[in-house]
Amino acid sequence: MRVVCRPELAAGFELAGVRVHPAGEAEAPGAVARVAGDPSVGVVFVEERLHRALPPEMRRRLDVQASPLVVEFPSPTWEGPSAAEQYVLDLLQQAIGYRVRPR
Repeated sequence: MRVVCRPELAAGFELAGVRVHPAGEAEAPGAVARVAGDPSVGVVFVEERLHRALPPEMRRRLDVQASPLVVEFPSPTWEGPSAAEQYVLDLLQQAIGYRVRPR
């Protein structure tokens, strides 16, 4: 298993013990091609933002090949609290009686 993601996300995957190939949008096609061309790799997770940066013919080829399986995963957003974070904030408000702001 390998992950192709932006450099700012790589540390989280590396801490989980996953081999990461950091790339920006411009480098994504080359990084995905290198990882997908490695016969020892069975699954490649590609961040959504980088997957969209792949040329259409490359995406089509990756979609139909049997190995490795290429899986797109959602890019994180930091624009506001997620549904899970909002739930925790609501619980905290109920427990302590006032609203806290995440940093």
